[in-house]
This record gives sequence, C-alpha cells and structure tokens, in this order.
Amino acid sequence: MLNLSTAFMNNHELQLKSVRLRKMTLEAIVGAGAGHTGGGLSCLDILNVLYNRVLNVSPQTFTSPTRDRYVQSKGHCVEALYAVLADRGFFPASDLETVCHYQSHYVGHPTRHIPGIEMNTGALGHGLPICIGMALAAKMDAASYRVFTLLGDGELAEGSNWEAGLAASHYKLDNLVAILDHNTLQITGHTCEVMSNEPLDEKWRAFGWTVRTVNGHDYAELTKALTEPSVSGKPVFVIANTVKGKGVSFMENVAKWHHGVPSEEELKRALSELDTAELKLKEART
Repeated sequence: MLNLSTAFMNNHELQLKSVRLRKMTLEAIVGAGAGHTGGGLSCLDILNVLYNRVLNVSPQTFTSPTRDRYVQSKGHCVEALYAVLADRGFFPASDLETVCHYQSHYVGHPTRHIPGIEMNTGALGHGLPICIGMALAAKMDAASYRVFTLLGDGELAEGSNWEAGLAASHYKLDNLVAILDHNTLQITGHTCEVMSNEPLDEKWRAFGWTVRTVNGHDYAELTKALTEPSVSGKPVFVIANTVKGKGVSFMENVAKWHHGVPSEEELKRALSELDTAELKLKEART
C-alpha cells in the first residue's frame, strides 16, 4: 500500500526531487573524496520512490515497531541514501559535508550511528539474509510492516543471496520485497562478462518468488511494483532496469564511474547538466 505518512508526490515533483538528490549525492562524494558515483545515481529514483511514496517510515516513526524496514544491501552506494534521508528530514543536509571526514559517523557504508539507517551493511550479500530475519520476525509477531532491500546486480555473485532466496520462499515471506538495481555494470565491467546471472527473472521465479520487471527510472512503474499486493506466500523480486551514472551524460553506462570521484571540473559539468534538466522540468510545468 502507498505510504500515507507523507503527502503523496506526483511524478513531476519526484522528477524534480531526483535531480536535486543527484546534485546532493555528487557534492557529497566530491566533498568526501570517495564514493560510488555511478551506482548512487542509478539507484536514486528507486530510493526517491521508496521514501516518498512507499515506505511507512519517517523521522518521527523510526523507532515505532510498526514501521517498514529498509536495508541497503548495496551499501557502497550509501551517499545516495544519505541524500534521501537528509531530504526526508532524518538529519540536517549540512551533515553531508562531513561524509568520510575525520571522526564523522557518515562513513562510506551504512551504519546504525546514522538516523534512519536500520542496519550496518557493506559486505555484499548480507542485506537480503538480514531482511529474511526481519520479515520472519514480522510473521512470528503477526505484525503488518513490510521489509525492503536494495541489491546490486554484481552483488548477486555472492552465494548468500541465493540461500536467502530459498529461505524466503520456504518461509512464505510475502511481506518481503527485494529490489535489484540492474544497471548491468560492476567494478570490473559488465555483469554478463564478469559473472553472468541471467536469466534473472526465470531464476527468481524458480526459487518461488513473484518477479516484476520495471524501468528503474519510471516512477509509475516503480510505484506499482513496490505497492501492488503480493501473491499470498510469495516474496517479491523487483528487477529495476537502470542506467549507471543516470542523469549525467558523460557518466552514463561508463564502468569507471562505479567508484570514480569527479574532479572539480567534472563536478561543475555534471551540476550544469542537472541545472539544465531542472530548469526544463520547471518550464514544462508552467
């Protein structure tokens, strides 16, 4: 069901917000001197829809037992998550200026020291197994909350994901949604060349999951896939087809931006492109 704890944002508002979130993410990465730019930009629209349309969680309800749970298994793209959490008011946006600085809690992977973050992640293949435990706990307690996790496609080379996939189906965890940021690139190249995991849809269906394939930059498709009722007894696996480096032309589909940090000149170019995109969106609305 849709998140009713915040005012429902239309697609145009989400588009504008995504542009601003991309700027925040890039500035945080450059300020930190480290980060995972390409994957952060590819998953931002997913996070935007999750936190502004889907998840039943807010800064005020984060300690509530009834809140939805979100775990970012692809923890190396934490800068995008930081930007979204700051935008939602979990902490001041000025905190992003401290990312990866001495004695800052805002390090290069999610940590529970940060308001709004459920679980420490970073070692790939851990997020989905953790979410199995959360979803199973909800079933045991007859609780209504849902559990969501975001995976990277290169991350699926970790066998723990497939063990977790079997367990989720075995325990009939229809309160669990796994989202794949399917940008087809990982640190050393295309996933199909490094360690092919296709056909993903057939594999997850064979594991007993409901599979939904969407454009990971289309807000309507994402919203439907993430809020549509689950088939009874089946967890949901959403394959969100995305573009690595989305929103910045010279970063899109380029493997080096997996963990590349823009120079000051590259940041200026990227922000200029995003400023232009924002202006066009505003003009389209008037």
